[in-house]
Amino acid sequence: MAQTRRATPLLCLSLSFALAACSSGGFGTSLSTPSKDSPFAPAVKRNAQGEDPLIVGHRLSSAGEHELALKSFRLAAADQGLTTEIISAMASVNLGLGRLGQAETLLRRATNADDATPEDYNNLGVVLMERGKTAEATQVFKKAFALDDGRSDSIRQNLTIALAKLENVDYGEQQEQDYKLVRRGTSDFLIRKTP
Repeated sequence: MAQTRRATPLLCLSLSFALAACSSGGFGTSLSTPSKDSPFAPAVKRNAQGEDPLIVGHRLSSAGEHELALKSFRLAAADQGLTTEIISAMASVNLGLGRLGQAETLLRRATNADDATPEDYNNLGVVLMERGKTAEATQVFKKAFALDDGRSDSIRQNLTIALAKLENVDYGEQQEQDYKLVRRGTSDFLIRKTP
């Protein structure tokens, strides 16, 4: 009788484990295809291809996660090499972080490349304007405008603002604060008057 009393809890415990293994999300579920009710994460697919870090960086940048985007662009550079597109993307992220010196260095490097785009010159002009280098910014905006054949409204507006600022020698400190750096798209920047 004493053996039966000891065996009954063990039997009940064994039976509860067996029933738990039969339920969905229990012990019997496979790691590769867990049920939707399972609290466990799916298994890692070791042979799966990851997303392109350049695309991930652009998505993170659009979401305002500039530090994470910069890390992703660095991964892209390690994987694909330091292309002009990656340099420009890193410059845009630094510009978004307010690191004008780093953005200027990267954009100068991007504009010295053979495959530089009008956007690269435009962004360099924006950085130069923000740093108070109006004469050089005007020349850079002219180059961007020429490369773009005058099609981009934002480059035209930036050139107009730079020329107006260059011609107005008495450009006061109050007027200087009327202009703000505004993000447009993934890597195009524009200086606009604040309301």
